[in-house]
Amino acid sequence: MKKIYSKREPNKLLHIINRMGEINNRTNVSPEHQFIQLATMKLDSGKTFSPHKHIWKSYSQDSVIAQESWVIIEGKVRVHLYDIDDNHLCDEIIERGDCSITFEGGHTYTILEDNTVVYEYKTGPYLGQEFDKKFIRDHRL
Repeated sequence: MKKIYSKREPNKLLHIINRMGEINNRTNVSPEHQFIQLATMKLDSGKTFSPHKHIWKSYSQDSVIAQESWVIIEGKVRVHLYDIDDNHLCDEIIERGDCSITFEGGHTYTILEDNTVVYEYKTGPYLGQEFDKKFIRDHRL
């Protein structure tokens, strides 16, 4: 797992790249205080879980941010990651089984192979683009 921190605020975790080859047992990838939660599990045949459902709960939060994760099902993607001040931090290549998570900062993606298939997850509810994002100018792209 690669954790990418802000250069402006060095203790602020902005992005995580999780590789399929690193998955072993159960790992809570996202810090528990983040809105989007991800755990990875490598399980053996016959493993089961107690039947359950998730319950509605009150949550008092003055502000929220849309957080996003891409899971690559097939193909290859270059992830361009940005700091909280919109400056480019780094690029990472993610492939089948890998995922990226953005908690804060910016991102964009370049698809590197035809027929790339991705699952995209975001925190919601989604109220439209004008409430969800601010575009970043990157003259390198």
